[in-house]
Amino acid sequence: QVQLVESGGGSVQAGGSLRLSCAASGLTFTNNGMAWFRQVPGKARELVAAINWSGVSIDYADSVKGRFTISRDNRKNMVYLQMNSLKPEDTAVYYCAARYGSIRSAPYDYDYWGQGIQVTVSS
Repeated sequence: QVQLVESGGGSVQAGGSLRLSCAASGLTFTNNGMAWFRQVPGKARELVAAINWSGVSIDYADSVKGRFTISRDNRKNMVYLQMNSLKPEDTAVYYCAARYGSIRSAPYDYDYWGQGIQVTVSS
């Protein structure tokens, strides 16, 4: 079955950096758009960044543009989220997601999800 496993989360002070990784298995990786979402308690899950199979099409939330970078390695079935200049408002559970075909911004468009990983940014 399809598995998406996130790693790299943790606690960091404001201004710091973290790199999230997502290992995908059980799917044809190059058929899938990949994305990172995040969610805080009481709020809807929101798109952070998405990348199509080739890496040519990339989308970012306005709140992370210029600070976060999404990338993928199709040889290793991995997707990454480099997070720099972190702010306390970036604190959330971050989820890796996959969907067949092109990238989308809505959570309901994604077919597969990781278990989520906590990122905490202190001021």
